[in-house]
Amino acid sequence: MPRHDDDRPDIVFVLADDLGWADLGVYGATDHATPHLDRMASQGIRFTQAYASSAVCSATRFALITGRYQYRLRGGLEEPIAGSGERHGLPPEHPTLPSLLRDVGYDTALVGKWHLGRPPAFGPLRSGYDRFFGNLNGVVDYFTHKSGVGDDVPRDLWEGEVPVERTGYYTQVLADEACAYVRSRGDRPFFLSLHFTAPHWPWEGPGDEAVSRELTDLFHHDGGNLATYGEIVEALDTAVGRVLDALVETGRADNTIVVFTSDNGGERFSRTWPFVGQKTELLEGGLRVPTLLRWPARLRPQVSDQVTITLDWLPTLLAAAGHAPHPAYPSDGEDLLPVLEGREPEHPRTLFWRYKAQGQRAVRDGDWKYLRINDNEFLFDVVVDQRERANLRDSRPEIFYRLAKAWEEWNADFLPITDDVFTHGVRPETQADRYVPDA
Repeated sequence: MPRHDDDRPDIVFVLADDLGWADLGVYGATDHATPHLDRMASQGIRFTQAYASSAVCSATRFALITGRYQYRLRGGLEEPIAGSGERHGLPPEHPTLPSLLRDVGYDTALVGKWHLGRPPAFGPLRSGYDRFFGNLNGVVDYFTHKSGVGDDVPRDLWEGEVPVERTGYYTQVLADEACAYVRSRGDRPFFLSLHFTAPHWPWEGPGDEAVSRELTDLFHHDGGNLATYGEIVEALDTAVGRVLDALVETGRADNTIVVFTSDNGGERFSRTWPFVGQKTELLEGGLRVPTLLRWPARLRPQVSDQVTITLDWLPTLLAAAGHAPHPAYPSDGEDLLPVLEGREPEHPRTLFWRYKAQGQRAVRDGDWKYLRINDNEFLFDVVVDQRERANLRDSRPEIFYRLAKAWEEWNADFLPITDDVFTHGVRPETQADRYVPDA
């Protein structure tokens, strides 16, 4: 039933996994159809310069839930949490988007992928969510719901911290749970994180249960094709459409903020045109992500060229709810609402990345991008040269050296890269600040 006693918006944040820049029709897909997300784009805001905070999943998920660069963790989270995640995870004492919303009366739920550490030390219920249904690790088979292959591998499917079983294609199972959650809400505003594993491997469409039974490893090196990938993306689109329909059915659609984006760029079968690069790379194809926002009650349909990054969602969504980030943990992002509402003009941003594989580092400053891969350094105008082909390092040395220096100065404010990720706490602001003790 519709809410009447609270005019704050409901929030549904939909996160795809490894979705490429041009994997939606509205961004250029031609091999498969995404009518529900294309319609959402026509009803809301389509971003043309939206970036993920990392080229891989766990790191972006930390940035999303905290609004802060993932490098603020001791060890500098730059790669996915591997293994069981029982020693490494998001420290429960750190304020998060769901915990801050819960503090001001929101009901909070995560449906889908967590990948920020496992109980008993870590987990969604320890980081601000009232409810959780989904997988704790980074990947599950779409049919067995296991994070591995074999009869001895347990299912990675949980309700709260209790293992559960469901039958069906995982993308559809998550849509079932999300729709049930929306339909069960009462007068209290809610924040629903709907984090799909699609279109991440294994390469299984809704009709590929037989393929699932034959897998020898989830990475599925020897399988998949563009047609199957298209089926995975279309199933994701259908699932999002079902949730949007549930909002309409319950009378909540007009005053619900719906965000759709990806945790990083695409991989293997993804379409990233016109960009080059993919997941794990700081080229545009690894960082630029399709991003949509719909809030009919407050924001008009538009195409936004404002440069954005995952870090922006925490301050933006908190502002929409009439709240602010925790004063001891200021966000590294910015509130996008003044620009999206037309109260302020679009403006240049300066964004930074690092990734220890191949010694990668990057800066986006206005239209310019500084990039380093191993010992190779580049300067691109990524507005003019979207494919990052013309290295202007020698012809614009003043810009090149300014951005290279800016990256060094930015990086000096963060913790060095170690293998001791997540085990000793979180740095509030700078190296000079104390560490937050373990919970």
